[in-house]
Amino acid sequence: MRRLRPGTARAHRFARSPLLALSGRSPRSVLAALTSLASLALLATGCAGVEGLQSEGRARDVDAPLVLWPDYSPAPPGRDENPAALVPVPHVPRIPSGSMADANPLAVLNADIVAQGGKPPAPKSVRRPELHDLTGDGKPDLLMAVNLTPRNSELRVYSVRGAVVTRVLVLRGVLAGVELAAGHLAIREPTKDPRYVSVTDYLWDGDSMSLWNLTLDDARTSQTPRAGGGSP
Repeated sequence: MRRLRPGTARAHRFARSPLLALSGRSPRSVLAALTSLASLALLATGCAGVEGLQSEGRARDVDAPLVLWPDYSPAPPGRDENPAALVPVPHVPRIPSGSMADANPLAVLNADIVAQGGKPPAPKSVRRPELHDLTGDGKPDLLMAVNLTPRNSELRVYSVRGAVVTRVLVLRGVLAGVELAAGHLAIREPTKDPRYVSVTDYLWDGDSMSLWNLTLDDARTSQTPRAGGGSP
């Protein structure tokens, strides 16, 4: 086997290796030297402080969710259970213009509620009607809100489909806010945490007011009215 002279460049590189320098030492001194080298490496990479490594205890176990009754799936919502089902409102005049601005808002609301077996609400519980284009046809649709109790309200949205006044959305709950933006209808409702509200976003998809998104947002103490009408 070829021996390297101490003066060669290759031998010089091996002589600088810390591991090579440990050869010939006792096992105890080798262990102490390796421990020192490991500590220096950890300090250089920021993995340990001046006081050395600190244990934070056992890592928390992460388990996959346990699915109960995995073979069960619910049936799709029925017509009466789907808030975005298209329901023609009976006993109201047809509207050839296709604009809900040509309808009597209170008459439409009362006819819709009576058709469901309810009673017309007291006029003082009905908020100011709002006309906004939600279906993207350039013609205003009608938004009506009824205060059922000091806390709970109901929102109903009407459009004209083939000259027939049609309910396209009905929602009941604690309506902390109703907002419109770029064709989206956002419903804000409180959560158990008073700092946040849940936001349910609906958008006309060409056939119905489909659920677009569900998010959390910061709670607001009040709403700022915008030009063209405030939120119902």
